Amino acid sequence: MKEIRKKAWAGTMESSDAYVEVEPAQTLAVELQSVVQAQFGPAIEAAVADVAAQCGVTKGRVKVMDRGALECVIRARVETALLRGMEE
Repeated sequence: MKEIRKKAWAGTMESSDAYVEVEPAQTLAVELQSVVQAQFGPAIEAAVADVAAQCGVTKGRVKVMDRGALECVIRARVETALLRGMEE
């Protein structure tokens, strides 16, 4: 099991992008703020959980501030932030 060791981030707050912050926590918690949350909130949260699982992360706080990014962008931002937080 890999764990987040430090606070890290990836992305921007530009339109069609997402800003992702990760930090250590006792459980896996996803916080989402999105301009399309009503339509795609559950899908975005599922994508974040999927990326965390693929990276082997089971604990940590993942905060996503989405500005209408495509799912592939969100996945890339989450993966980058997680790897930075794990210092890999």
